[in-house]
Amino acid sequence: MAAAYTRLHQLGWAHSFETWHGGELAGGLYGVAVGRAFFGESMFTRVTDASKVALVHAVAFLSERGIELIDCQVASAHTVSLGVVDVPRAQFLERISALCRPPVSPRAWRLP
Repeated sequence: MAAAYTRLHQLGWAHSFETWHGGELAGGLYGVAVGRAFFGESMFTRVTDASKVALVHAVAFLSERGIELIDCQVASAHTVSLGVVDVPRAQFLERISALCRPPVSPRAWRLP
C-alpha cells in the first residue's frame, strides 16, 4: 500500500494534509483526488485533535481548488459539524461519476 500511494502521489493523485507541532508530525489525513472529488482514505493523530485541524485546513484548501465533494467514508460527530451528510449509494455513484469526468490530475493545485 505504501508503494501504491507513493506512486499515486508522484503522479499527482494522492495528497496528504499534515499538522506539525514543534517540528514533529502531530496528525493528518491522506487521500486521492480525481476530477472535482477527493476521496479521504485515512486520518491519524499523535496529538489530541491534530487530525481535526488538518481536516479543517484540507476542506478549505480543496474547496478553493474546485473540489465539490469530499468522501470521508464514515460520518463522525466532528465531520457532521463540518457539513458531512450521508448520501444514498445510488446518488453517490451518480455524483462521483459526474465529478470524476474527465479524470484530470490535480497537479495544477499542488504546492511547489
